[in-house]
Amino acid sequence: MEKWHLMTIVVLIGLTVRWTVSLNSYSGAGKPPMFGDYEAQRHWQEITFNLPVKQWYFNSSDNNLQYWGLDYPPLTAYHSLLCAYVAEFINPDWIALHTSHGYESQAHKLFMRTTVLIADLLIYIPAVVLYSCCLKEISTKKKIANVLCILLYPGLILIDYGHFQYNSVSLGFALWGVLGVSCDWDLLGSLAFCLAINYKQMELYHSLPFFCFLLGKCFKKGLKGKGFVLLIKLACTVVASFILCWLPFCTETEQTLQVLRRLFPVDRGLFEDKVANIWCSFSIFLKIKDIWPHHFQIIISFCFTFLSLLPACIKLTLQPSSKGFRFTLVSCALSFFLFSFQVHEKSILLVSFMLPLLLKDGLLMPLVVTTMAFFIACATSFSIFEKTSEEELQLKSFSLSVRKYLPYFTFLSRIIQYLFLVSVITMVLLTLMTVTLDPPQKLPDLFSVLVCFVSCLHFLFFLVYFNIIIMWDSKGGRNQKKIN
Repeated sequence: MEKWHLMTIVVLIGLTVRWTVSLNSYSGAGKPPMFGDYEAQRHWQEITFNLPVKQWYFNSSDNNLQYWGLDYPPLTAYHSLLCAYVAEFINPDWIALHTSHGYESQAHKLFMRTTVLIADLLIYIPAVVLYSCCLKEISTKKKIANVLCILLYPGLILIDYGHFQYNSVSLGFALWGVLGVSCDWDLLGSLAFCLAINYKQMELYHSLPFFCFLLGKCFKKGLKGKGFVLLIKLACTVVASFILCWLPFCTETEQTLQVLRRLFPVDRGLFEDKVANIWCSFSIFLKIKDIWPHHFQIIISFCFTFLSLLPACIKLTLQPSSKGFRFTLVSCALSFFLFSFQVHEKSILLVSFMLPLLLKDGLLMPLVVTTMAFFIACATSFSIFEKTSEEELQLKSFSLSVRKYLPYFTFLSRIIQYLFLVSVITMVLLTLMTVTLDPPQKLPDLFSVLVCFVSCLHFLFFLVYFNIIIMWDSKGGRNQKKIN
């Protein structure tokens, strides 16, 4: 009982921090003509409530796609419609067609913030608590610490409560999917992940690990017996899930194609803004958008993305394990963010946060407060400043392999520790420079470019780190039940 009392207190702390952050400014407040992401979410409620389904994704006099046109999958639109019914019951002016553009009031702000909080309560937070409780071979204290650190993570809080992105919905469904397939509830896990993809296309970052893990399970059971039956069941579950989500948009071919064009705007180019991925960072030295033709940019980004995630996916298919599955989720997501085409900076905010974006929206104080709370929670719960062994870093197998050729290679854990300290110091210095100093007139974007470049180096490091863990893990398949 004490465990659940402590877990309840931790959840309440997470909710309190979320609600406190939501009382601050938000994206686009009082900034016509577009008014930011807050207005985007309100406008989608306006469109879905007042227009027939077939017009939601099409440009018209009632639905100007240049003014926050819908560009997320059908489940996001259905969620907007559900919120719109509640909004119409409270105050029809909030979603009145055309006349509600840029609507702002204290009551409406309270309503919008409440919708985000309810989404957290119903989908994301239960998944986090259950996921942490299902971790094996760690103490109750560590499980509670996991929940606390996850719920205090600044990036997701600031982007959902400052930008009203509802990432907690798609991420919550994805986490339910991870739980399902890890506990051999494969059909329920597949259904949950299909809902995640159909809420936000960003979850495609995690789709290959799900596919490879489940395919590996089918191979393991035997494709001439139980494995084949499981494969058929999984295929039927996925197809049925997508049909149910997309049914209103599948009546005409053009309708389906228009939704896909809105979800994947490849015409915008390799990258749209300053993003901490390879292409944007490399453009500091070589303007690849001006040198390579558009079609070649698509091909080269596909090749780099595919090659960077291929080893981990092959390993997961041949040796399916819960541990390998979770690490491959991280590795593939990083590969997609670093190398794929038309990446948005908000795609990485589930594991990081982009300082220039949050400063632009007046979220400096919430950023500082939530970061400090998160940092203190991590430092006290996981002793991140103490000496870390190769076993704790899960690099023991890799180090032993290297020491066969370099016997004096015994300093890897110290290198990781020093790199962590350098990372923290660099983050603090970049933040202080960005906030307090004016960039040179000839280089007005200096600080935001530096943030992107340094962040890109971090993400590359973690891509290599997680791939090393995946490729050198020879025990994953044999000890799956013992893995936390």
